[in-house]
Amino acid sequence: MDNMFYGCSSLKELNLSKFNTESVVNMSNMFRGCSSLKELDLSSFKTNNVTNMSFIFYRCLSAKNINLSSFNTEKVTDMKCMFVGCYSLKELNLSHFDTKNVTNMSSMFDGCSSLKELNIEGFDIKNVINMSSMFDGCSSLKELNISYFDTYKVEDMSFMFRNCSSLKELKSLYFNTSAVKNMNSMFYGCSALKEIDLSEFYINQKNNIYYMFGKCSDELKNKIKSKFILNNDAFLNYKEK
Repeated sequence: MDNMFYGCSSLKELNLSKFNTESVVNMSNMFRGCSSLKELDLSSFKTNNVTNMSFIFYRCLSAKNINLSSFNTEKVTDMKCMFVGCYSLKELNLSHFDTKNVTNMSSMFDGCSSLKELNIEGFDIKNVINMSSMFDGCSSLKELNISYFDTYKVEDMSFMFRNCSSLKELKSLYFNTSAVKNMNSMFYGCSALKEIDLSEFYINQKNNIYYMFGKCSDELKNKIKSKFILNNDAFLNYKEK
């Protein structure tokens, strides 16, 4: 079912209640670019065998409600760009998602600028390697509880919270960053954050920390808790063109 409705930009309604999805393995790009769909009821979907959900709702710009209550994600390994550009989504409850086999969550919620409530408290990320841009541009999110994330395999956290400009609190980030190589722009533009605890972070000279706290408040910069010294590269702003 990959690419099934890809680019159906004028499609306003879709009834999938009779679909038999029991044997489907690939749902990547399935609704990509369905920019006129306002609601999508997938409660009848059986996804027990699906391994790829990357780009499935990519740029579903008008979608205000996506019913994923029946989704079984226990075999999924790829969730990259899953909700990219879902500008109209205001809340999303994915607490039932089984993510223990997922390795890629890059750009998963990238550009979900209206998202005010995001429940991912059931996420098991112990096998995730790439989290770059995961929440990039989620500018309406005010809080996010990911303190339980087990990140010891993650290699890329670049742009992870970039431009989360309403985020006031990130509960203690007990992140294991020993495998992380890239933290470029990780908190860039998090202008509402007042303090952050990175005391569990491991940062060495080989890490890319350019722009890590660019466009953040001076108050935050003065309250960063870290056992490693962050050099000036971490506080640079992008050069204006």
